[in-house]
Amino acid sequence: MRALGIILAGGNSGRMQELSNKRAIAAMPVGGSYRAIDFALSNMSNSHVQKVAVLTQYNSRSLNEHLSSSKWWDFGRKQGGLFVFPPTITNDNGFWYRGTADAIAQNLTFLRNSHEPYVVIASGDGVYKLDYNKVLEYHIEKKADITVVTTEVYNGDELDRFGIVETAEDGRILDFQEKPVIPSGSTVSAGIYVIRRRQLIELMEEAIKEERFDFVKDILIRYKDVKQIYAYKMEGYWSNIASVESYFRTNMDFLDRGIRNYFYKEYPDVYSKIDDLPPAKYNPGAVVKNSLVSSGCIINGVVENSVLFKKIFVGNNCTIKNCIILNDVHIGDNTYLENCIIESRDTIRPNSRYVGEDGKVQIVVQKDDRYTMG
Repeated sequence: MRALGIILAGGNSGRMQELSNKRAIAAMPVGGSYRAIDFALSNMSNSHVQKVAVLTQYNSRSLNEHLSSSKWWDFGRKQGGLFVFPPTITNDNGFWYRGTADAIAQNLTFLRNSHEPYVVIASGDGVYKLDYNKVLEYHIEKKADITVVTTEVYNGDELDRFGIVETAEDGRILDFQEKPVIPSGSTVSAGIYVIRRRQLIELMEEAIKEERFDFVKDILIRYKDVKQIYAYKMEGYWSNIASVESYFRTNMDFLDRGIRNYFYKEYPDVYSKIDDLPPAKYNPGAVVKNSLVSSGCIINGVVENSVLFKKIFVGNNCTIKNCIILNDVHIGDNTYLENCIIESRDTIRPNSRYVGEDGKVQIVVQKDDRYTMG
């Protein structure tokens, strides 16, 4: 493909509450087997974007571990590769990334040393499949300066999290409202952009001079009446996980057979780093209904309408309903969990009870050390 990729994976969101205390949002587990960033990386690989830079910053340890080898997404070749760029303090620059535009601007050397004519920019917290080649073809056909991928969001409670886009009949963007208090439409930016590499360098150089740091506010909104900025409407499933409610809902969507097959079985595939774990084990008396149970799990109790990530132990006489259990959790005997997200590497003591009341999701973070009953 005639483009290189940039994945913005350095951000944090207060909407994730305790879930982002130990990891970047792009490293959040999704769908039993994936991390959030796997979707953007897989889309890059499946679109034959062979040179990809991931810009990390906030709480990036687990994300960097996940990205330690490019072979999982097939970037490990002589041409191209996977590059991880955390912020670097230099004699000329003493700042961390101050925004999405600043993150790109601080890595202009990567862009200047590249030869691909176009750049695909994607966020690391979207769950979707997309052929970036089709976006690039649309971009060239429209002779656009910037193309923004858009989608429809019909949940009115979530619209204030996104940029609301208004377009003309030919697709040109007329107005772009970033996270408005009162949204004026349901067409939102998916956080995916295509732009010519040289133009991106010019825009970033100008932004640096004027100390402007945000790609949406200081590039898209600033130049919407000056540059030819078009919207490419994406079809199919798309979700942004950067709030507790959307994260919970997105994982629960994987219990739907159609969505599950779309990501697990339909071409193109979604790739991730593989762990060498045994298959899940269901002991006598275990009851599992409409749930995803990942490798390395041992189930003794009742599990309904839940997503269990890797290496979960469910004790005797436990009941788990409508829950997301993150990796490496030990759930003691006689525990009742409903409408909860259990943080990874937790130990839930025996006889515990956690219930998210009034339709709210309860985040459970237990800091007890592992122990065995005598």
